Amino acid sequence: MKRDLKLLTLSASDSLRRAMEVIDRAGVEAAFVVDKRGRVAGTLTDGDVRRAILRGAALDSPSVGKAMERAFISVTRDVTRAEVLDIMRARNISQIPVLDAGGGLIGLHLLHELIGATEKDNVAVIMAGGQGVRLRPLTENVPKPMLTVAGRPILERLVLHLVGYGIREIFISINYLGHIIEDHFGDGSRFGCRIRYLREKKPLGTGGPLSLLPKLSAAPVLVLNGDLVTQANIDAILEFHNEGGFVATSCLKPYQVEVPFGVAEVRGKRLIGFREKPTEQMLINAGIYVFSKPALAMVPKNEAFPITGVFEKCLAKNLLVGAHVVDGEWMDVGRHDELKKARGL
Repeated sequence: MKRDLKLLTLSASDSLRRAMEVIDRAGVEAAFVVDKRGRVAGTLTDGDVRRAILRGAALDSPSVGKAMERAFISVTRDVTRAEVLDIMRARNISQIPVLDAGGGLIGLHLLHELIGATEKDNVAVIMAGGQGVRLRPLTENVPKPMLTVAGRPILERLVLHLVGYGIREIFISINYLGHIIEDHFGDGSRFGCRIRYLREKKPLGTGGPLSLLPKLSAAPVLVLNGDLVTQANIDAILEFHNEGGFVATSCLKPYQVEVPFGVAEVRGKRLIGFREKPTEQMLINAGIYVFSKPALAMVPKNEAFPITGVFEKCLAKNLLVGAHVVDGEWMDVGRHDELKKARGL
């Protein structure tokens, strides 16, 4: 949310009364103490003010410098929403300042904004039942979605990302080593949501677990592969689906393939020319989908079924199917080279 950050700042020589006025006016439960060079030197909450007064500090004395917290938590601009939520939960704090390289205040993360001001009616399904064969031996004792990236399981990153967009009910399909996922997430309360499990008694493919969903509201269902590292804009995806009146929407990602050879252009029996090592542009399946009720009804009960089969059935019935190109970070970590890249190796 855009805000005037100057209204949140104090100097160390300000009074506690002035600090209370700033905190009350800003409505963010904290103010930020900056030095003469504009660097954040400390934070001050209403609790800090109360404790200073109890210690005997006068309201109108220049006491902010003594009352502020110098060992505060901050992040840089490139820290993701999921990472910020993780820090807040671990440190039990509800606001984190964003600082530039010089220590200046350039933004502010607030817990109530990150977890979504408005709870959505949409539920999400994360497909996490696969065996992760291509990532063995890493997946011999750990399900693929529980492999870590930046110190946190991929599946946890997805859950926190969804919670950050106001999705409070999440289903996770499990089969291979599913107990590890259940033990980690439980009912979801630790992550700000309700998590239920679609337990596959036999592998149901990429789409079959959708047949295990209970009766839901009319709101479209968001479906994601469990091996994605992404910061896709969930609001934009759902808005695209709803505004287009689509029965099903597939999210796509631009992808480039560099052909390592000269490509011949031929007309009949004649050589027209060569394109030297061209780069081909295409759109690939991003593993993120939105389905309205008529599309979900096309998934057969308790059968292995590919999720692309839903789109094939919709297209065969001439139903409206959407193609939404996602922006932002996106990575499928289904292979060793992709996982290494996601880990920065």
